[in-house]
Amino acid sequence: MTDYRRFYIPGSTWFFTVNLAERRDNRLLVERIDELRAAFRYVKRRKPFRIDAVVILPDHLHCIWTLPPEDADFSIRWSLLKSRFSRAIPAGERISQSRLQRRERGLWQRRFWAHLLTGQDDFNAHFDYIHWNPVKHGRVRRVADWPYSSFHRFVALGVYPKGWGHSGDFGIPTTACLE
Repeated sequence: MTDYRRFYIPGSTWFFTVNLAERRDNRLLVERIDELRAAFRYVKRRKPFRIDAVVILPDHLHCIWTLPPEDADFSIRWSLLKSRFSRAIPAGERISQSRLQRRERGLWQRRFWAHLLTGQDDFNAHFDYIHWNPVKHGRVRRVADWPYSSFHRFVALGVYPKGWGHSGDFGIPTTACLE
């Protein structure tokens, strides 16, 4: 088994990518968005953290989290979130032999991508990437047309203009703040 090494830094800010196990033609995350939102609320109540940005696509999600100053454990948060969401979904997905042996569901990929954000430029690049992602994947032509994104909150706050992120925009800097 691969030995993954992760940094655990209290109060740090992270970019994450989390995928469903079966991504092809899978729309589970948007079809069951209420259950996913409930899972996020559940975890935030038990293990607080701040969601700085998020986008939910049909088969994966991206987000930026900031952990509390005294806490570094993002892995337990993802474990709780994945399990809470999975329990809300009726069984029926394809389950591999190895997952059967471990008595696991087959909704999520076992691991996730985590990137420690190291400064304002890094934060801004990932912040824009998150909001641009539905256009990148061909889900919409304009960022504003994707409903499952924190983009709309940042338009209301004046961080983005409403028209930001149509299929001709690339690399537009934001004024989002890491703090």
